[in-house]
Formats: sequence, C-alpha cells, structure tokens
Amino acid sequence: MANAAKHDTAMLSFCKLRVLCIYLFILTQFATLPIWAKPESLREVTDANWEEILSGEWMIEFYAPWCPACQQLQPAWKEFAEWGEDMGVNIAKVDVTEQPGLSGRFIITSLPTIYHCKDGVFRKYQGARTKNDFLTYVDEQKWKTVEPVSSWFGPSSFLMNAMSALFKLSMFIRRCHNYMTEQLGIPNWGSYVIFGLITLFSGLVLGLILVFIADFVFPSRRFSSPDYYQKKPGMDHSRLIQHQEDAHEADGEEEDEDDEEEEDGDQDDMWNRRRGSPEGRPEEVLRKRVVRSREEEEDEEDT
Repeated sequence: MANAAKHDTAMLSFCKLRVLCIYLFILTQFATLPIWAKPESLREVTDANWEEILSGEWMIEFYAPWCPACQQLQPAWKEFAEWGEDMGVNIAKVDVTEQPGLSGRFIITSLPTIYHCKDGVFRKYQGARTKNDFLTYVDEQKWKTVEPVSSWFGPSSFLMNAMSALFKLSMFIRRCHNYMTEQLGIPNWGSYVIFGLITLFSGLVLGLILVFIADFVFPSRRFSSPDYYQKKPGMDHSRLIQHQEDAHEADGEEEDEDDEEEEDGDQDDMWNRRRGSPEGRPEEVLRKRVVRSREEEEDEEDT
C-alpha cells in the first residue's frame, strides 16, 4: 500500500510538472506574437510631406525641444491629439530645429506657434493653450471668426517658397560653419573668409551668366540684322567716300581761312604804310580838318 501511494504521488507530481511545462510553452508562444499597439495620433510634419496638410482639417504646432513654453504645452497637446480621430481633425507637430524650411515657409517668429488649416486655408490660433480650448475651437468652429492668412503669404505661394529656400540655405551654411570650426579646427575668422570668397566668386559667376543671357535675349541692334555682314563692304565704301568728302570740305575751309588771313594781313600792311607816311599820320589828318573848318567859317562870314 505504501508503494502504491508513493507511485500515485509521483505520477501526480509528474502530471503537474507536465501541465506547468505546457503552460510555460504556450505563454512563451504568445509572448513572441506581435503586439498591435494603438497608432500614433500625433503626426510629424516635415519638408517632405508638408503638402498633405493642404487637404482636410489640421491643427499644427510649431515647437522646439529647448523651448520651456513648448515643453509645458506638450501634455495638453498630446491629450488633444487623442481626440483628433474622433473629431475628424489631424493633429500634427513640427520641430523647427529639424525643419528650417517649414519655419521660413510659415514665418515662425515665436514658439510655440499653432496654426489651423482647413482645405489649404491657414489661420493662426490665438486662444488659450489647454485641451478643452483646443476642442472647443475645432468643435464649435471658432476658427471661422479668425481672418485667414493672405494668399501672398500662404505656405504654398512663390514668396514663401523663396523664404523656405532661404532658411534652408542659412541652415546649410550654419552646419558647414560648425563642421569647419568643430571638426576641421578652422578658426571662426577663417570660416568667415571662406564664405566671403565663395560669395564673391558666386556673385561674379552669376553676373557673367546674366550678361550672357541679356546679350542673347536683347542683342545689339548693330548686329541684329541678318544681312549686316552682306552690307558691310558697301557700308565701308560709303564711309570712305564720306570721309574723303569731309576731308575736302575741311581743306576748303582751311583755304578760305588762309585767304581771309591774307586779306586781313594786306589791310594791316596798307594801314601801317599809311600811318608811316606824313599824310597818313594822325596829326596831319587832324590839322587838315581844323584848317578846313576855319576856311568854311570864314567863307560863311564873308557871305
């Protein structure tokens, strides 16, 4: 009897151990299955996918990780994002330190900045920054009372595209400067000199290209005629004839001037000769006039 009891106890222990092994095996199999988590309700907008916000309704927050006000807003913004799917609104965020192009495209001057977008029409949110205020703003459509951003300054306009490119260029220059000063060990003034030379060279190249384009689009009138080179020999011959005629006229004018000078010289010589003779002297002429006037007076008295 004792042996039978021991045998039953051993069998029971073996069965328990077997059940435990099966349970652990099933548990490990379930542990290896993929866990389908709830999709992220807060979307990230970048330079690559920003055009998605032009359709549908969006609430977008522009923030920076180092901004204290942005850090305080994050809990309320995440809670608001959990309601986005139920309200049919896309809740998104933009890190301006990683997306400088979007910072320039939306002219972000303060952080955090929140925009509401409805089918490509943007409005800047100016209300309180709590979850309930965000929900009320969207649910009661308070955004209709806010003046939308002008089309001239819309993120898809030509002006804002240029602004975005400028911000990207500035960030690229900043990264190059940091690389040269931190990785290559170039001093700050050396980096500034390099950028100055690059700017000067690029300006010269751009100016040369513009000159070529202007000369191609607006050629000189002298060479714009297709038969210019055909008429060129005749033009040269006519110019030669005109030059000869001008030379003859100039020679004639010089001869006339010489003749006039000779006549003036002859008159001067004649006058000098008259002044040199006794009759041509001024004293003799004056004396004769006085004598003549006296004779005329005497004749009048006699009559």
